[in-house]
Amino acid sequence: MTSYKHTQIGYLMLVVMLAVLALFTWVYTMALVETPSVDSGPNFLVTVVMVLILFILASFTALTVSIDENYLRIKFGYGIFAKKFVLNQIASVQAVKNHWYYGWGMRVWFWPYMWIYNVSGFEAVEIIMKNGKVYRLGTDVPEELKTAIKQATNL
Repeated sequence: MTSYKHTQIGYLMLVVMLAVLALFTWVYTMALVETPSVDSGPNFLVTVVMVLILFILASFTALTVSIDENYLRIKFGYGIFAKKFVLNQIASVQAVKNHWYYGWGMRVWFWPYMWIYNVSGFEAVEIIMKNGKVYRLGTDVPEELKTAIKQATNL
């Protein structure tokens, strides 16, 4: 049973993905209408790369955070990039603001050392594990997520 679930939409990433889709559609159409020759027409490898790029961009358009009896789970888009945290290993939780230069997506930051998972905005919840590892989970409702984690972990 899930006690908390929230999905944040990355609208900027949606716009970027649609712009890239429009560009790829134009490139593919131009390849189709080329004058026939040995090298004209769509290239299979280029088409595969375009689809792969769109697939990866689409996976970063949303971030879902959920909490069940044992785990805090995060999932980008349709779930190809996901992570779970054991609730009884969380030592502390607090609402924080990320700096603009931390960026968006899934990344490691080296000073201070932490993992950052976000799709939009600068609001986040920082969890520190009992082993000392630090994670920042982007959200548009930081106080709600912090309260849910505290209730699930009895902090």
